[in-house]
Amino acid sequence: MRIGMALNYSGGFKESVAELADYEQAGLDIVFVAEAYSFDAVSQMGYIAAKTERLEIASGILPIYSRTPTLLAMTAAGMDYVSDGRFTLGLGASGPQVIEGFHGVPYTAPLGRTREVIEICRKVWRRERLQHEGKNYTVPLPPDQGTGLGKALKIINRPVRPRIPIVIAAIGPKNVELAAELAEGWEPIFYVPEKAGAVWGPSLAAGKAKRDPELGELDVIAQAPLAIGDDVAGLLEFGRPMAALYLGGMGAKGKNFYNDLARRYGYEKEAELIQDLYLQGKKEEAAAHVPAELLEKMSLIGDEAFVRDRVQALKESGVTTLNVTPLGRTHEDRMRLIETIKEIAG
Repeated sequence: MRIGMALNYSGGFKESVAELADYEQAGLDIVFVAEAYSFDAVSQMGYIAAKTERLEIASGILPIYSRTPTLLAMTAAGMDYVSDGRFTLGLGASGPQVIEGFHGVPYTAPLGRTREVIEICRKVWRRERLQHEGKNYTVPLPPDQGTGLGKALKIINRPVRPRIPIVIAAIGPKNVELAAELAEGWEPIFYVPEKAGAVWGPSLAAGKAKRDPELGELDVIAQAPLAIGDDVAGLLEFGRPMAALYLGGMGAKGKNFYNDLARRYGYEKEAELIQDLYLQGKKEEAAAHVPAELLEKMSLIGDEAFVRDRVQALKESGVTTLNVTPLGRTHEDRMRLIETIKEIAG
């Protein structure tokens, strides 16, 4: 099981990267850099590539709507080059709030677009002369839609690898099926190992049935806050505001993927109440109603025996990369947490 972590995208980036070299020495395998509506992820990943040696670097995630498919391919090839083959292209649809609200782009056909983006990226990396005719993207642009001067091109540089790993962030049934079919990795959110099979098992099976054997086994990437000790249970409370934000505020009624997931986990009443309170502006009340059981099952917060049991549950559910958020008070504490979880994960 690989050990990864996600960088905080709201501030303190350079300070976090300064610590990454030590985390790398402590056993961290991969770092994920988010792109929400903050600074772009690409410039930050390039900075990380220059400051680390072994650490794999992944976008976590780049939205499929805010760049053309060809630019996504070029960006991934460029990142793979400056990192000496350490890059993973994490892709996702994000949501209509961000895509339409911040980028001004219609949030349409996420499944079809994702499929075509992956196809185009892999053509570019193989240095094929790019020609693509799909429902969502046509390259080159047809003469009747432009000047008529566009022609099929192939990338000038030779990519370090002809197939850069792709990870898809997905939680909906059809999106998860697509990830299992086409991508090297799948990154869900709010992952509860005991419920994962019931919620996502059929989608994963359907996708894997169509999977190209050359892709290898699907890398399943789960996330969890990490704290080990006899007096750390209170740290679970730090997860309430974020859970409430996603379950309550990331979308409108009937259009919140995260709220839908909580319902599929069996928290129908709680999910509805959290959303109602959050949309009324009662954020603290919404956070107070996030089920304690959900916070605990999604975490690695407890004594060492508890953490070992949770890691085993994650392994048995199919997780192969464990993305942790070490909740140590000091840099040295966080390093020890990474060393310990690396040993536990084996």
